[in-house]
Amino acid sequence: MIAGQAVHIETQAGQLEALAARITELERRLSSDSSTSSKPPSSDPPYRKPARRSSRGSAGRKPGGQPGASGSTMPLIDNPNETIICDPPVCGDCGTDLTGAPVVSVTRRQVTDVLEPPPPRVTEYQIIGRECPCCTVTTTGPVPGFVAARAQYGPGVHARAAELLCGHYLPVARATRLMASMLGVTVSTGFMAGVRGRAARLLEATFLPRVRDLLHQVGVLHVDETPARADGGLTYVHVASTEFLTAMHTGGRSKTDIDAGQILPGYSGTIVRDGYAGYTHLIDAHHAWCGAHLLRDLAAFGRADPDGQFWAAAMADLLTDAHHHAQTARAAGHHELDPDVLAGIRRRYRGAMHAGISDNTARAGPLARDALTLARRFRDHETMILRFVVDLAVPWTNNQAERDIRPTKIQQRTSGGCWRTLAGLADFAVVQSYLSTTAKWGLDSFDVLTQLFTTGAWLPPAAEPC
Repeated sequence: MIAGQAVHIETQAGQLEALAARITELERRLSSDSSTSSKPPSSDPPYRKPARRSSRGSAGRKPGGQPGASGSTMPLIDNPNETIICDPPVCGDCGTDLTGAPVVSVTRRQVTDVLEPPPPRVTEYQIIGRECPCCTVTTTGPVPGFVAARAQYGPGVHARAAELLCGHYLPVARATRLMASMLGVTVSTGFMAGVRGRAARLLEATFLPRVRDLLHQVGVLHVDETPARADGGLTYVHVASTEFLTAMHTGGRSKTDIDAGQILPGYSGTIVRDGYAGYTHLIDAHHAWCGAHLLRDLAAFGRADPDGQFWAAAMADLLTDAHHHAQTARAAGHHELDPDVLAGIRRRYRGAMHAGISDNTARAGPLARDALTLARRFRDHETMILRFVVDLAVPWTNNQAERDIRPTKIQQRTSGGCWRTLAGLADFAVVQSYLSTTAKWGLDSFDVLTQLFTTGAWLPPAAEPC
């Protein structure tokens, strides 16, 4: 009986040990947030303040305007639409009539307000046809290209509708109501829903081919992809961008879908991206790994086991220091780092990487297994991870692509969490490419959309301003 109880106790002890390890792993996964993984910040629980994500230290300044900073005050205009004189009739002290009394001061105050929207401006085109007295052929007068129907909305209405939908990420019904209340134009939801598609068709003809051609020529290209829900399923929006250009398209996540953007196949510059393996078939290009993603991966292990995974903190410090060295060298006008500095970066990098591999090889458990996988990733992809210190034209992070693709998530949230159709998502990607690019060139969204529906899309003259 005693021997049987001893075996039973030993079995239970093993089960308790396994359950404790399982609980520890589940707690580690549950504590994962946008600062320790690739989860978006919107997925962080609202009841728990996330840990500080930035690697930058505090500057010691209070929030708000800083001492000595120049402020901005609403200015007075010289020619107001209406002037109302506030003249005192009698003395506020003794009640004496002040008519004709000398003026000793005048204080100006102005209130800027809006009027009710005026009725829409309707322009009628009377197309005259004249019969030639010689050959009896009837010739009609020239008509602007956008005047195609018997009765229609003009380029300004189309531009405002497209701006509300794609520039301000409003759902169709809300944008329709806003058109009526702000502009005095009562359009149907069907018209509003179709504006995005009409804009996309115009942009596909001229704008997208031009941007794709320019992006294919640049030296450094940012790429990213993000999931989006449409038509009851999951698809992806892909982006390729620079500081002055943006091109987006939709599809799956395979290499065929990535190549469907017609930019990356044959591209021979440097692609800045995250660790997704779907880009590995692009062998003509150099690849650079986003440092922000790596810091989040390292933070997950450094916070879960600070003493056992000290290599993660060492690697994070190394990447941050290397970024500062690269920034300093760029600011000084250098095209490469000092060889001794670069050698020191590589030495610290390999030391932290080897420590991560050796420390976790003999350990058991999910945490050690995942940490070993990450350490081996640093070993296998050293060239791609340190690209930003070897080539100073390459940035440390892929923030450019992430900023350019973020409107997809904003539009998805404001539209109830999904697009109704795949075509609607594809059209949004095309129009957002146009609005993102024009904004980077400092152009007003309404102006470029009005031009789109009047004479055609604005086209970037070059990959970047001269």
